[in-house]
Amino acid sequence: MLAVQPRRWLTRPKGLFVFAFTVATIYWLMWQDTSQYRHIIQKSTEAAVVAEPPREAVQVAQVAQAPLPVAEVKEVGSIDDPNDPNYIMPFEDKMKEAQEEQQEAIRQQFRLEHEQLGFAFGADAIYGKTINTLDTNKPRSSSFEEQLTLADELPYFASHKPYVYNPYTKEKEWNKQGYVPCDGPEGKPVADIMAFKGVPKDFPKPLIGSYEALGMDGDLCFERETRLGMYGFQNANDSSPPSVDWDKVNWGELQDNCIQKNKARFDLDGQPNAYVKSVYSHQKTTPFIGAESDYELSDAPKNPHHNDDLRRGFGPPRPPVAERVYNNPKATAKKESRTAILLRTYTGKDYNENDKQAIRALISEVSLRTGGLYQVFLLVHVRDNAYAIWDDEGTYQYVLHQSVPPEFRDIAVLWNDEATRAMYPRLDPDKATVHVAQWLSVQKFIQEFPEFDYVWNWEMDARITGQHYDFLEKLSGFAKRQPRRGLWERSERYYIPSAHGDYDTEFRKQVEEAAGADTIWGPPDLPFIHPVGPKPPVAKPEDDDYKWGVGEEADLITVAPIINVKNSGWVGANDVWGFNDSSHATQQLPRRVTIVTHSRISKRLLDIMHVENLRGNHIASEMACQTIAMLHGLKAVYAPMPMFFDRPWKGEDVARWFNPGEKGESGGDNSPIGWGREARYGGTTWYYRASPPQRLYNNMMGYEDTKMGGEEWEDMHGRTCLPPMLMHPIKDVAPTESGYESESRLPFG
Repeated sequence: MLAVQPRRWLTRPKGLFVFAFTVATIYWLMWQDTSQYRHIIQKSTEAAVVAEPPREAVQVAQVAQAPLPVAEVKEVGSIDDPNDPNYIMPFEDKMKEAQEEQQEAIRQQFRLEHEQLGFAFGADAIYGKTINTLDTNKPRSSSFEEQLTLADELPYFASHKPYVYNPYTKEKEWNKQGYVPCDGPEGKPVADIMAFKGVPKDFPKPLIGSYEALGMDGDLCFERETRLGMYGFQNANDSSPPSVDWDKVNWGELQDNCIQKNKARFDLDGQPNAYVKSVYSHQKTTPFIGAESDYELSDAPKNPHHNDDLRRGFGPPRPPVAERVYNNPKATAKKESRTAILLRTYTGKDYNENDKQAIRALISEVSLRTGGLYQVFLLVHVRDNAYAIWDDEGTYQYVLHQSVPPEFRDIAVLWNDEATRAMYPRLDPDKATVHVAQWLSVQKFIQEFPEFDYVWNWEMDARITGQHYDFLEKLSGFAKRQPRRGLWERSERYYIPSAHGDYDTEFRKQVEEAAGADTIWGPPDLPFIHPVGPKPPVAKPEDDDYKWGVGEEADLITVAPIINVKNSGWVGANDVWGFNDSSHATQQLPRRVTIVTHSRISKRLLDIMHVENLRGNHIASEMACQTIAMLHGLKAVYAPMPMFFDRPWKGEDVARWFNPGEKGESGGDNSPIGWGREARYGGTTWYYRASPPQRLYNNMMGYEDTKMGGEEWEDMHGRTCLPPMLMHPIKDVAPTESGYESESRLPFG
């Protein structure tokens, strides 16, 4: 609200000018600062489900424009004491108040639309869909059909036979490299899971992302028993003994045996981090003002009495990095790439049966079934630094046995903040913790496990309902196909098929037209950064016929947009240290962010991130990979995985709320990741506090949640069946009581 002005002050020319300027500024702020939202407050009944704008929004606009009644003007008093009735609010506070009122009006508008859509046809259509209503009439490509083999028996709970699902289409290529099938926990080659053709009738299409863009078969449905039965799942009324004594399984041993059988396919030594000595060392550079020189940059020396090697327990001890002998890179160029999957966990976690089943499925489907293309680890954060895990083997083993189920102990890698702080002595110790620096442990991992070309940073509370290998390969295949022209711009917004059209034609063209000349083509020119990525083949992107980057593996793959944090309102936007010189301030650094760090990163990117941290440059976890990839000219891709909503939004409305930037990007001053705006994600299947994932997964597992699921409900409607999707968060999956309703509230918004 505008403060009441005194009559005497208004009669002076200077006072009149200041008053007029204040009113004009607040008016501009309210209607221009968020130009993409001007129509939100003005919107009335364009759609049948949207009512008049909230009264508060109209009042804000009216107050901003209304002239002050002359009768209310009083004599000036103290302008410094807020308790004085004649106190004049400072100009900056007036602007802040106007911004907050406007943001609240926008929040109320979203709540109103979301609430009204709850009564529209198609609301909550993602829930309660079962195998009893499968629609099997959708035509499918011959390549997808070849991956399905009709099962021999009809399951007791369905009227349709499932299909054995074999998405390992590269098996013929593996055979040329010496592929050998690997045994699972039952002492025989790993079997494939089963899926049902079709999806339940009226199950909605993903509003964000696309199966078609990824080249994934989305016309499949997965229920719990055919999906997880071979990994230990049993219904509550199934009293038969388990087929495997899981506590006697050693998944690390199974993976190691598999790799040894297939060792002809891989370079099991890897290559050292060449950037430590080549990019900045012996160059006339400094990492940032006041820091030590980069001239003798090197890895922190090992303490001979302090064994913080993450490889302990993974094969014979290796010599220090500087003393290792590696294969000639040219001799290993034709070897197949390998990927480590690091499941982020911690001491004190209680592993429920579903956690264990999900880990077993992941190892079986991506590691054992592929002959070792992937290897799965538990990256266990030891939260209490009082445990001397690096100085005493007995302590290490005690923590391991107390923290990890028996079957997974030989895939567990313990680490703590003490180890990462020791590795990066130039970082502020208070900033080198898991909360701000999640990637330091991953960087340490790749320095000690250089045989991996890629790493998946995997959230333990994420679940893939479909087949793990198929999902991951489709994400990486999409990223590999992407040309670099316009890639950063495509990746900074959600792909909404109903609004954008085909990804590789219409969407690409729309994005380029919106971006204009404001496009990233190669790394930014910063004197304190020496890019390690390739240079663009031509001076301007329009001179490239979408060829550069096609066939190039991505250094970073995210499953949500890579957003410009500038003016986004994201709470960690200013968490950056270093990255400056005498002419560039730290906060001027261009940076990007993705919310939820579930992503795939190349060894090349992790290696240069390691070097930047050795220099003393540092940035918050959600920005680290994205920003370093941009600064060094590396390939970063947002792969538009399918995201489902609990409301039947129109495509243009999804774009309005999730791509609100001036050029249709997901950033800008009303970005959904900004403080107070994240409630927009509450009804989606992917965000760190979204509601649908838990409810959908509980129902899929046969548990009652929000009046659906459970034995009696399934007797009437059938078993919940879901298409392949990656959901987050899903926690504490266990049988529920009657009347149970899961709930996940955003802390603000």
